[in-house]
Amino acid sequence: MAGRKPWKLLVPAALVLVAVAIGGTLYFRSRQSMARLTDKDTIVLSDFDNKTDDSVFDDTLKQGLSVQLEQSPFLDLLSDRKVNATLKLMGRAAGDRLTPEVTQEVCQRTGSKAMLTGSIAGLGTQYVIGLKAVNCNTGDVLAEAQEQAAGKEAVLKALDAAAGSLRSKLGESLSSVQKYATPLEEATTPSLEALKAYSEGRKTMVGKGDSAAAVPFFSRAIHLDPKFAMAYAALGNAYSNLAEMGLAANNIRQAYELRGRVSDHERFYIESHYFHFVTGNLEKARRVYEIWAQTYPKDVGPRTNLAVIYSFLGNYEKSLAMATEAVRISPEDSQNYANLVDAYIFLNRLDQARTTAAEAQSKKLDSPSLRLYLYVVAFLQNDAVGMQQQVAWSAGEPGLEDSMLSNEAETAAYFGQLEKAREFSRRASASAEGAEEMETAASYEVNAALREALFGNAEEARKRSEAALALSTDRDTQYGVALALAFAGDGSRAEARADHLAEQFPEDTAVQYCYLPTIRAFLALGRSDSSKAIEALRPAVPYELGAAGGLYPAYASGQAYLAAGEGTEAAVEFQKVRDQPGVVQNDPIGALVHLGLARAYILQDDTAKARAAYQDFLTLWKDADPDIPILKEAKAEYAKLK
Repeated sequence: MAGRKPWKLLVPAALVLVAVAIGGTLYFRSRQSMARLTDKDTIVLSDFDNKTDDSVFDDTLKQGLSVQLEQSPFLDLLSDRKVNATLKLMGRAAGDRLTPEVTQEVCQRTGSKAMLTGSIAGLGTQYVIGLKAVNCNTGDVLAEAQEQAAGKEAVLKALDAAAGSLRSKLGESLSSVQKYATPLEEATTPSLEALKAYSEGRKTMVGKGDSAAAVPFFSRAIHLDPKFAMAYAALGNAYSNLAEMGLAANNIRQAYELRGRVSDHERFYIESHYFHFVTGNLEKARRVYEIWAQTYPKDVGPRTNLAVIYSFLGNYEKSLAMATEAVRISPEDSQNYANLVDAYIFLNRLDQARTTAAEAQSKKLDSPSLRLYLYVVAFLQNDAVGMQQQVAWSAGEPGLEDSMLSNEAETAAYFGQLEKAREFSRRASASAEGAEEMETAASYEVNAALREALFGNAEEARKRSEAALALSTDRDTQYGVALALAFAGDGSRAEARADHLAEQFPEDTAVQYCYLPTIRAFLALGRSDSSKAIEALRPAVPYELGAAGGLYPAYASGQAYLAAGEGTEAAVEFQKVRDQPGVVQNDPIGALVHLGLARAYILQDDTAKARAAYQDFLTLWKDADPDIPILKEAKAEYAKLK
């Protein structure tokens, strides 16, 4: 950094010095205007140089400045994730202090344009805040700003003023600076202590990847300022990472209620997450994410989440487009690569899924999600060796081993190997419980209950349903249990669960348009009312091929038309499931749909097609456990056909 020029106290030369100073100022301004940033340039933010004796400013002012700069649609601040990834490449630990020297290297390695340094110093009872943007390749000063604060309580206001001035000097239009400049005391908190705790939480969760250790920091921030909206949102994020969805929802809901105190950028975050993860209204969440992405074209978050939402709604091409865009914006993020692989799977573009996964691994961006998706790719390509490679990789890996065991259970069930499936499910559930992930363990019990019901083992389905509810009563557990009970003929209990879901999640897209129609359709079939079953499924039609419903609405429609004796319509519905292998994956209905088609063709008096469909099913189940009720039915029907 350039040092200060010494002032010469020679009175006779005063006029000359003033003239030189003015000339120098004009020259500096000229260089500054020529060196303004463009909307394609990236800035790296260093840690503040705290020249006071007050530790409350440590990390706090950097966090405050980050909030101010993130409001700008023009400036592109290098994300914490990218900074930490670069620090690792430099042989440093994620979260290491960003001195000017370290920041400059990060800036150069990431191809960023400028580094931004900040300082705070005491001046009697006052404080002086200074900001400086420097070209990280040439060392030229691009812009500077300095503000004084009359006391400690005025520091955040001074930081606001300095940040606004710097944004303008770096090339952002005055109208943009004025529009997107919510004061820090509104966008975050007027409490420096609360902001310090929040900063520590962010550093712990993002920098160190430790959500559990971040919880006390965010909780302290809320204790110090109960109206700190983003602290609630961050705490909700941390709980979500820990699979504590109830606590996550409670805190995100609180953030939503306090969103009047936040910046536009933070409001997008809070509102989208509230609709996405609390109310479950995916259409509202989609609209907020889309506006967020338009307003802040450099933000990866809305694109990452849009990729997920579009897949849930069944728009897989848009999901692929958003996942591709997320990788372009943030190519160092392993989850973005995993999402891109997932998007290719949904579209059944398996070779591209493999190529993308290989690219991620070549960049050292392997991840548990990527391994789970590679297992699915191997399954869809009938690659038993590939599946076992992923299983072997997951062995003993916390948070992954149980998921892979559950995948193994689904695969065994897909081929009718029920005893093997039961054992894999038991191990998966035990592994999740051992890690105190109760909702996850419940999901494995739900999967077991569903397969037992689908295969005709009603009593075992009830037992597994009870085991699931003993672990959790979250949304998806209640749905799976209700569906399993409806399959198993326990209509009254299934209906009670469905009514509870309807009351508890009135806006939830998956519940209202996938879960409830499917449950109510099978309840109607249990009462031999096929017309009511068909009617119950009409709300699901716009979403029936989406990942949110897992193709169960289409499968239920096929069963309803079978019961109504309408073979042509039944075949159309079952064919929808068969045509989406990347969506149904290794769910047992992917195998049972062949049996559904065989029965539909019988109703159409098409013996040849029926025989082929029975053979497809029986070939898949050639090594199946012989005492499964639905297998016995299929063999008897096929024998009559022959």
